[in-house]
Amino acid sequence: MAEIKKGKRMKRLIQKKLKKTKENLYYILSALMIGLIVGGIDALFGRVLIAITDFRGRYIQILIWAVSRTSVIHFNEMSLKGMTLVLETAQGKRADIPLALVPLVMVGTWITHLFGGSAGREGVAVQIGATLSHWFARRFKFADNRTILLIAGMAAGFGGLFQTPFFAMEVVVTGKMLYQAFLPSLVAAVTASTFSNALGLEKFAVPLKQSFNLSESKTMFYMVILGVAFGLTGRVFSVLLKRAKVFMGEKLANPYKRIGFVSIPLAIILFAFWNGRYCGLGTNLISQTFTGGEIFSFDWIIKLLLTVITLSIGFQGGEVTPLFSIGASLGFCLGNLFGISPVLCGALGYAAVFGSATNTVIAPFLIGIEVFGAKNALAFVLVCSIAYIVNGDRCIYGAQGKLSK
Repeated sequence: MAEIKKGKRMKRLIQKKLKKTKENLYYILSALMIGLIVGGIDALFGRVLIAITDFRGRYIQILIWAVSRTSVIHFNEMSLKGMTLVLETAQGKRADIPLALVPLVMVGTWITHLFGGSAGREGVAVQIGATLSHWFARRFKFADNRTILLIAGMAAGFGGLFQTPFFAMEVVVTGKMLYQAFLPSLVAAVTASTFSNALGLEKFAVPLKQSFNLSESKTMFYMVILGVAFGLTGRVFSVLLKRAKVFMGEKLANPYKRIGFVSIPLAIILFAFWNGRYCGLGTNLISQTFTGGEIFSFDWIIKLLLTVITLSIGFQGGEVTPLFSIGASLGFCLGNLFGISPVLCGALGYAAVFGSATNTVIAPFLIGIEVFGAKNALAFVLVCSIAYIVNGDRCIYGAQGKLSK
């Protein structure tokens, strides 16, 4: 009798394992398909955005004055919710993401950058990935754990641009990662990254030859100071963006009037400050940080403020690439101030300000390693961790979930 019971338990265990294996295989195959689709759209979105940026650079004096006419980007109310819509769906607070969100946010972001708005691109890529993966889960009737595919889609969107899956996993709920989504996210992100790269969307990487000597107490002291500075910068960005959105919404409730009125002085400022130096993604500041260009001590704060204004009045785009440029230029300036390598400090700022503002700690560390190499891995861990602590749980994504105490 005991042998029969033992045999039944073993049979149930094997059946359970087989069911789990089949389920995981289904998720991996789905993630592969999602990665291919999102990677292709990422490539289209990114390459058009690069072409638009180049075009704007040639005709900035003309295009920047048309910025007040771009209220056309507000196609519908749902498209304005951006990452909030995605995060609420991932957390089960919302049942659906309209598929129409994909073309709306893509075209809206192209328009923003065509006319010189200071904004990013990753928010759109993440929304594209999340929307398509959510549609995929509904279309193929994933009754349970749709969140896994949604996170895999977010990872594909972000990975297609920045080659890391962990941002999507970590940002949904601060301090918590859905480890069941790890493998599908990795597959989706790597697939999207590889496919978008094959379609001509180049990966940004700056392998650093220098490294910090963390055995010196003076260097460790500077690491702490840098972590605090980057953490405060990300925190300021998050708080200002949140308050600016509330303020603009209260003062000018109509989104068309909000863009129409505020974008006029914004265009004047963008044009007056070095002929459009702070327009667009901020990749010009990133490039100058790591190629020996000229970085002014005030670049980071002006880019921060103009990005906050651009996004708070309703322009489409994202925050992450501007955060990279803010962190890189700030780190470069602090490196010069402290008498240590400004390029290495720029690399730390690139990752840590992003981590602070998005309230993540694993993603910025991995982005730092991916972009700059593993030579300064310990420095990235230290500075990004300090920045995360200093941030104090602020986040640019208002819908990011919080762990219960």
